[in-house]
Amino acid sequence: MQPTTPPVANLDDPTLYLNRELSWLQFNARVLEEACDPTVPLLERLKFLAIFGSNLDEFFMVRVGGLQQKVTAGIPHGSGADRMSPRLQLERIGQTVREMVTAQYRCLKDEVLPALEKNGIVIRWAEALSGDDLSHTRELFRREIFPVLTPLATDPAHPFPHLLNKSLNLAVSLRRPGDADPLYAVVQVPGVLPRFVQLPSSDPTRNGNQGPLYAFVPLEAVIKAHLGDLFPGMELGEAVCFRVTRDSEYEIDDEGIDDLLRAIEAQVKARRRGHAVRLEIEAGAPADVEQFLTNALDLDPEEVYPIRGLLDTTGLFQVYGLSGFADLRDPPFVPAPVAAFVQASSPWAAVRARDILVHHPYESFAHVVDFIEAAANDDRVLAIKQTLYRTSSDSPVVRALQRAADRGKQVTAVIELKARLDEERNILWAKELEKSGVHVVFGFVGLKTHCKVALVVRREEDGAIRRYVHLASGNYNPQTARTYTDLGFFTCNPDFADDVSALFNYLTGYAELPQWRKLVVAPSRLQTAMIEKIEREAANAREGKGGRIIAKLNGLLEPAVVKALYRASQAGAKIDLICRGICSLRPGLPGVSENIRVVSIVDRFLEHSRIFYFENGGQPEVFTGSADWMDRNLSRRVEVVFPIEQPDLKARLIDEILKTTLADNVKARELLSDGTYRRVTPAPGEPLVRSQQRFLELAEVGNRPATVVAAVESSGVANVAPVQTAKRSRGKR
Repeated sequence: MQPTTPPVANLDDPTLYLNRELSWLQFNARVLEEACDPTVPLLERLKFLAIFGSNLDEFFMVRVGGLQQKVTAGIPHGSGADRMSPRLQLERIGQTVREMVTAQYRCLKDEVLPALEKNGIVIRWAEALSGDDLSHTRELFRREIFPVLTPLATDPAHPFPHLLNKSLNLAVSLRRPGDADPLYAVVQVPGVLPRFVQLPSSDPTRNGNQGPLYAFVPLEAVIKAHLGDLFPGMELGEAVCFRVTRDSEYEIDDEGIDDLLRAIEAQVKARRRGHAVRLEIEAGAPADVEQFLTNALDLDPEEVYPIRGLLDTTGLFQVYGLSGFADLRDPPFVPAPVAAFVQASSPWAAVRARDILVHHPYESFAHVVDFIEAAANDDRVLAIKQTLYRTSSDSPVVRALQRAADRGKQVTAVIELKARLDEERNILWAKELEKSGVHVVFGFVGLKTHCKVALVVRREEDGAIRRYVHLASGNYNPQTARTYTDLGFFTCNPDFADDVSALFNYLTGYAELPQWRKLVVAPSRLQTAMIEKIEREAANAREGKGGRIIAKLNGLLEPAVVKALYRASQAGAKIDLICRGICSLRPGLPGVSENIRVVSIVDRFLEHSRIFYFENGGQPEVFTGSADWMDRNLSRRVEVVFPIEQPDLKARLIDEILKTTLADNVKARELLSDGTYRRVTPAPGEPLVRSQQRFLELAEVGNRPATVVAAVESSGVANVAPVQTAKRSRGKR
């Protein structure tokens, strides 16, 4: 099929690309949409408000901090293909964030909190307390809060304190009696205490409507009401709540690093003292207090964000975590067991019988934990090798590796110390594993080891050595495995096993990169391989042989890949991208990308799996793995993408997972060429498809292939064409 419009010659034109940071903010706007959606259960809306705030914190710590460094260094152009200057990016970010935060607090104050109050959950302010509540907070302050507090004076003898990143604080103006000159002090709200104080007016046992089930007051409000106890003999002025976000971006100089562990430890400690990048402060704060803080923190006025409401919405996770209120939450679910494992005598018997694909969180992550624990406990297992990028605070996987080493097995753990914001946890795990006799390897200085791979070497009952492999798109983290969508793959195919053995030799030793049989590995080959497959689809389209690409991923930023997709679209190939987060590609541009459709799904679970489908002239190829089409994944990380070749598993990825996801018309948003998104809505008569709900339903009926196919076909999803470029009826964003 020939392109209908003349191709644009210069695909390097910056106007063809969306800015990374603004695209990410659009993703967080979709998170906020879920919080503002009245069809979402009420406590889930509260959770999305907390997630939105947490996302913004990390964005300022990493992305905004990096941009400010570039502005300070006088760098005139951005590093992305859009070439937007760092200064302009900061201006656009500031404007966008202010609009989003206004919408966030409007949703919280006008919709969510009033609705929670009607359902028995109340957040009060100290000045509204009376009776037993007032007495309770007074006694609690005297007994438990006051001993923890440290009032910090600020004057020539007491320099402004270094406040912890993301900590909540009170700025207090005060005077000595008879002295006209104001003084300023800071009181940090202790992070070791619960953010919300439960009041005695709470009555979780009530059956009538006499009072709330739960009543809370913010900890900072209690402290503010009792500041006189901290500054006896002083005349108190205004007390203002504020919060500082610090730059947490860092780079490791590859030259002269002898001990990567110590280098990362030093950087983590230095990060706690990073320069301030954002000041959140109560709206309406006195001008002198705001000026005092901006001067002390060396901030410009555009880096100050007045907040009309509760500072630090991440504290709302405490309220979300209340027990009960089933009607205000998503329906509970139990991840389904995988029949192939349940029916087998051991993980080894299951994997020997056939390759197994597991779709998390719909199917149980316990099979992954069982796989590692069985390896630790099995006397026939000789060695375990595993990569660890992020894991939980009390990881059963790490404990199993320790137990295996204690039992005398050869255990190797490749731990990525540079997993952003998880460095401290990984340092602790590395030290614990080393104490148990595990061979701990930290990978490479210049590359993050992001691939998710485990290898078990076992002497079988007949004396032969067999290797069992687990490959995945997600981390070995049982906690996030319940909230992230991911894919795990088990096999004992010798070609996969040879590749994985070679991969670990590359990670732990001086092995040269091999000729891979199955794996596609970054940074050596992945980008080239993906572009080659895109170009093959373009060639097939030009020759009238179709040309079809579907990619499900978390981010698309690498200019070389975007240009290859543009060329494929110009050739007539049909392309669907399911891209949860950052996307620098502009779909729907005449002569460039009118054959490309981009959707993003934000729902109950965080979309995290990666799937790559290439039609290949009627002989489809399907891959999954750990890598996005981002420059960091393709050039600065060790990543693994691998083919799914077993016919039933390949069919499941295509006909169940990809087609169902593409059919979503409830939680999907479509990217427009201007970088904004609008919610997809069904055409008249079109059935509603909420992909994550459909996957939950499929998991409930079991993962038997015939049952799955029947369930999907009966829903109409299996009949959705893989390519849909016709116009749909869509709602306004």
